[in-house]
Amino acid sequence: MKMLRIPLLMMGLLLCSQGFAATAQQNKMTTCNAEASTKTLKGDERKAFMSTCLKATPAANDAKALTPQQQKMKDCNATAKTQALAGDARKTFMSTCLKKK
Repeated sequence: MKMLRIPLLMMGLLLCSQGFAATAQQNKMTTCNAEASTKTLKGDERKAFMSTCLKATPAANDAKALTPQQQKMKDCNATAKTQALAGDARKTFMSTCLKKK
């Protein structure tokens, strides 16, 4: 019985520690809040600033880079959209476009 206590305690600590990691949204909220405080914004000005700050996209270096397959999918999708393809024609176009190297 005593042998089980330590492994169970360790597993409990591991599971709890994952819950304390800050998410990207929480980090963004902290950054925006600190910036609003340094600008000494209050009331409606602060609300408006926080809204735009939280909606802003991350900087290019923070954004996750697309894999080659994702980039190809994005390019093919954009081409299909400019050609106004729909239904089976779009499906066929996307299939051939994604197979190209």
